[in-house]
Amino acid sequence: MCELVQSCKKTMALYVKASEILEQAEGKLGCVKNLVYNSKYKNVKQLYALVCGVLKHSAVLEDIVSKSRLLKDDKKLKPHMAKLLVYDYVFGKGLKCGGHWKLLMRKNHGQLNSIVARMKVSRHLSSNRELLSSFQEAADDTGRQIPRYCRVNVLRSSMHDVMDYFKRHGHTYLGKARSVKDLERLKNNEFLTDLHLPDVLAFAHGTDFHDHELYRCGNIILQDKASCLPAFLLAPTPGAHVMDCCAAPGNKTSQLAAIMKNKGKIFAVDRDEARLATASTQLLRAGVTCHVLLHTDFLQLDPHDPRFRDVRFLLLDPSCSGSGMLNRHVGQVDEEKVSPDRLAALSGFQYLALRHALSFPRAQRVVYSTCSLHLQENEEVVQDVLKHFENSFRLVDPLPDWPHRGEGTFPGAALCLRASAHSDLTSGFFVAVFERVEQSPLK
Repeated sequence: MCELVQSCKKTMALYVKASEILEQAEGKLGCVKNLVYNSKYKNVKQLYALVCGVLKHSAVLEDIVSKSRLLKDDKKLKPHMAKLLVYDYVFGKGLKCGGHWKLLMRKNHGQLNSIVARMKVSRHLSSNRELLSSFQEAADDTGRQIPRYCRVNVLRSSMHDVMDYFKRHGHTYLGKARSVKDLERLKNNEFLTDLHLPDVLAFAHGTDFHDHELYRCGNIILQDKASCLPAFLLAPTPGAHVMDCCAAPGNKTSQLAAIMKNKGKIFAVDRDEARLATASTQLLRAGVTCHVLLHTDFLQLDPHDPRFRDVRFLLLDPSCSGSGMLNRHVGQVDEEKVSPDRLAALSGFQYLALRHALSFPRAQRVVYSTCSLHLQENEEVVQDVLKHFENSFRLVDPLPDWPHRGEGTFPGAALCLRASAHSDLTSGFFVAVFERVEQSPLK
């Protein structure tokens, strides 16, 4: 009996935490993965799966909740919690908690079943799974389906071995993509090598590798293509000293290590102890050995510290609004949901962090990136910082064949890269690459 009570309490705590994260994600207060890892909830995997499931099927859940009496019968019930309860009660294995919520769902059991039945009849569908899929397809019709990207971790395996494994287990390799349209046409069990990133494979939209053997062993890293751009464009050489200024949860750090062949040194900096611990676990699984974890605020580091005298490459991917993150399905982004005060605070921090990165005395190449769509966090930060470093750093175009460029009136915008679901089949992203200006010798 005590075990049952404890199980119910854990489930209630799970729903409460998931509801909070759904509300934060809707308010564009960060990407879902970061919100989950920052939640300090013990079972991160369970929480992440629940939140992603509700987000993926948000359209059908909202429709059911709006047609039901749930919010009328319980005035204190929030829409996010209602969607969670419907998701588990109607489409899952039932609620695992007792109390008021279970009584509420039982009271509305007949009505909920009737609503779902009418929805299936109107769409000529026979199962709940087909109903969920039909709504997901409708949501995707508003934009373009983002493939499932995975980066091959060459510290653990090789492109040849990973591709061979997939081919031996039922996948069809179609070669290297020649255009974004090739990525969009991928069907189930088909995959391509990405047209820009040589160590990234693309699979059909909706492919799930979270329980795949290659993922569990660290041979592949589930990382959106746009998120792979910063480390790829920083391009540190083997043996170099690199600083990953806001390193957690560690995907970009492991990519840097792969590029460097685990030779040299990567200072992985993050001020959040819990997220840095997560990064440590991720790096261990990825086989990274050339890193040094620094639990501190990047802004508090002294650029003239002897430890950093050989740092020539810096990757700065700071906290941002997360307005470009689309959580594996394409939807409309409402930029107005990010308040002006929050944007001002974020861009202020980003400006200070970028200035700090460029102040490292031997820095030769610095990459600044965000998963934001806002000019205020992207081109405007770059423009303001460049005013202080115009004699020592310049923007460079690191990927001339990338079609999607920076926005706004800033003269250097054309040298910055943007990525989006609509034009590039990725999450929304921004990247700017700085290189030190070579000083002419004095005559």
